[in-house]
Amino acid sequence: MADSSNSGAAAGTAGTGQPKAAPRPPNPVFKMMGMPNIRFKLPSRNWMIFFTITGSFAGAIIYDRREKRRSQQKWSELVAHIANEPLGVDQMRRKLTVYLAAPPGDGLRVARDHFKEYVKPILTAAALDYTVIEGRREGDVRASTAESIRKLRRKAGEQSSVIEEPNVESAVLDMRERMGIRDEPGPKGDLVIGRHTWKEYIRGLHEGWLGPLSPPPPPVADVPYIEPADEVMNDTAAGDKPSDETQASPEQKPEEKKEEKPSKPAGPEDAYISPADYPSAHLPSSLPQSFDGSVPIEFPHILGFFNTPIRMYRYLTQRHLAENIGRQVAALVLAADARPYRDESFSSDSEVSGATVDGTFTDVTQGTLEQQTVLDFEEKEWHKSVHKRDEEHPEKEREWLDDIVLDQRIASRMQRATLSPEDEARSQRIASQEEYILGQERPPSVAFWQRMWIKYGYGEDEETLRKKPILPVVDDEDSA
Repeated sequence: MADSSNSGAAAGTAGTGQPKAAPRPPNPVFKMMGMPNIRFKLPSRNWMIFFTITGSFAGAIIYDRREKRRSQQKWSELVAHIANEPLGVDQMRRKLTVYLAAPPGDGLRVARDHFKEYVKPILTAAALDYTVIEGRREGDVRASTAESIRKLRRKAGEQSSVIEEPNVESAVLDMRERMGIRDEPGPKGDLVIGRHTWKEYIRGLHEGWLGPLSPPPPPVADVPYIEPADEVMNDTAAGDKPSDETQASPEQKPEEKKEEKPSKPAGPEDAYISPADYPSAHLPSSLPQSFDGSVPIEFPHILGFFNTPIRMYRYLTQRHLAENIGRQVAALVLAADARPYRDESFSSDSEVSGATVDGTFTDVTQGTLEQQTVLDFEEKEWHKSVHKRDEEHPEKEREWLDDIVLDQRIASRMQRATLSPEDEARSQRIASQEEYILGQERPPSVAFWQRMWIKYGYGEDEETLRKKPILPVVDDEDSA
């Protein structure tokens, strides 16, 4: 046994070339402090794999959130000078309209979070007022948009059989009119989030301006014929026995009433006009020559377990989405430039809508306009349950599934807000920190530790200290 051990030790020494060094003794200071012997060494292979994966993922998130914050700060600083503009005491802030609907296959909370994360910071930086029109199910945004337009037409003096009931909104508007308060001069705009909301917005826009002001009559239900009682008595006196259907009254047959199905499922109110009736509709006298600018906002939303890689990629690249949405929202807030929506299918042999002698258009756009193709890539990511039509009511209108039908008289009045070249160049200078908010100088940079102390500690920045009121020291001399 001694020979074998000696030979193994000799072999180990010969293989390495040098004898193995003895481990260094622990630091006596650590031992006196009661600390364990800490040896610095590289982690094992498994720990290296774990640290590499988690560190890369955390680094990707930190980088993306930093770039996202910088992008939102750039667009916020681009429009922040609007908040510093003076406003008269008898004026209300310029108000935008935000159209928001629950995405197909999901709830409204997801759409609200998307608005608060990407859109609201820029509107808040510009100190603009906004009204949110929400839709929890398909058709709500279309009905709300059409009803708001019908209210404008009634207010303009068009005759209608509908009697509007007083509410809080109308009472506030009447109070403002009596006090002489008016809106801030300047163009307004519509901000539409998502392809599904955009389709309902277009449908409601046509329904509000081309449809009637009074609701259509309800459809006549098929009521079974019931023979009058006097005819039944005459037949009985003549010797004829009444049939079972004649004897039984509707009150005596509750089972048949339970088996009857409604003509259509319950849902939002019916549309006042169908797309097929657009050519025959006349334009109202209150129709403006051009509408306020509108902006469709991206709303990528995909569900399903097998789409997890796509969702992970989008989670790590939110900076690109923040950049695109920030540019669109800033263009609508600044309202410096707008262009009509493009016609992507115009050709010499295509059918073009023309005006007749009485000034009405007799054709509906059958080509491909920009309004019909905007954000169309989102439809491929909708849940498969949304693409299924109702088998019991296949003729029911589906705003999300039906193609967008445009009337040339309405489509030609729509405008899309865009950034002017001057604002685009100024945004680049703001991103490179060459410029700041219009009319202001960029404040000096603050050290990282000082920012952390102000944010998470008890410190205050210089701007807050300057705004903080200085209270005089009042000694209690009377009590003394």
